[in-house]
Amino acid sequence: MRDQCAKVHLQFAFKLCLSLSALCPALSLAHSKCVLFNFGDSNTDPGALMAALGLYLGPPSGQQFFHRPTGRFCNGRLYIDFICQNLKMDLLSAYLESSGSDFTYGVNFAVSGASTEVSLYIPFSLSTQAGQFGHFQNRTRELRRRGTGAKISEKEFNNAVYSVDIGQNDVNLALVANSSYQQVVDKLPIILERIENSTKALHKLGARKFWIYNTGPLGCLPQTLALRKKNDSELDELGCLALYNNAAKAFNEGLSKLCDNMRLELKDAIVVYVDMYAIKYDLFANPAKYGFKNPLMACCGNGGPPYNYVDKKTCGEPTANACIDPSQYVSWDGVHYTEAANAVIASKIMSGEYSKPYLKLESFCKEVLF
Repeated sequence: MRDQCAKVHLQFAFKLCLSLSALCPALSLAHSKCVLFNFGDSNTDPGALMAALGLYLGPPSGQQFFHRPTGRFCNGRLYIDFICQNLKMDLLSAYLESSGSDFTYGVNFAVSGASTEVSLYIPFSLSTQAGQFGHFQNRTRELRRRGTGAKISEKEFNNAVYSVDIGQNDVNLALVANSSYQQVVDKLPIILERIENSTKALHKLGARKFWIYNTGPLGCLPQTLALRKKNDSELDELGCLALYNNAAKAFNEGLSKLCDNMRLELKDAIVVYVDMYAIKYDLFANPAKYGFKNPLMACCGNGGPPYNYVDKKTCGEPTANACIDPSQYVSWDGVHYTEAANAVIASKIMSGEYSKPYLKLESFCKEVLF
């Protein structure tokens, strides 16, 4: 029966199976434990970079919710933390954290600064993270026979959600290299190819449910505006750098087509494309709707309006200060989002309205394919 469902266009078949589960026994609501494996960069890194390099990201990071620094580039929770809480899961531990990690509900392989390409400074590319997953999976199998290790079964590996949020650093680095828009666009195919290769590598290891995010509006980040803007003619109607946003849109268009192609090629898998750009752009376009003020200004930084961002005087440095009420800000440090913004982002992700095909993450997570 599963093979019969796979022949139907996945955008319609999966929704049909959700509503008519009795007619599609391959999908069932019996599996109530969500398991999530996440891959990406600082947008979802719970402290891996700090653990890997033995560094310390001090106050005022982590001042909300955790009330201590956790290695997250945020004043509190990331959007993936809110997602875990919404799914009634424990927060995912970083794969590279050697002490106190709990992998009961999955693993977070994301590392701040990561891109699709191995870097001299940040070697934890997407392909490296996929390789780490393979090691984790094999090690879990080995230890399971001894009655130890992560409590993740083979069935849970197969039915887990594999989320990918990467590409922001690739696009940004291409732009920082003073490339023209066309030169950046010319670099996109290789970036997308790396994402495709890593996704297929995970598929070979048994992954079947993919939740792939596009990248946000890079031109609206206070850091980008403070360091890259030359004159106001470069800005769009929101005051964001049009070149950077257009490059992000070009990447997203390519990623959407890639997901469409993989959805057809990987017939036994479900590939969901999530429009993170639309989710985040709305925070800058309609800040008052969410209780935000000065959306293009960092909460923690130096220099004051309009962006409160000065190179080498960034959040965490003695010369930087945090705003009194971060809940009124979209940007925490000029690059990353505040806990308040992350809460909104997570709620929109959970709604399913930004997913192609239209799926709610909670239902997607709990469905059993095998």
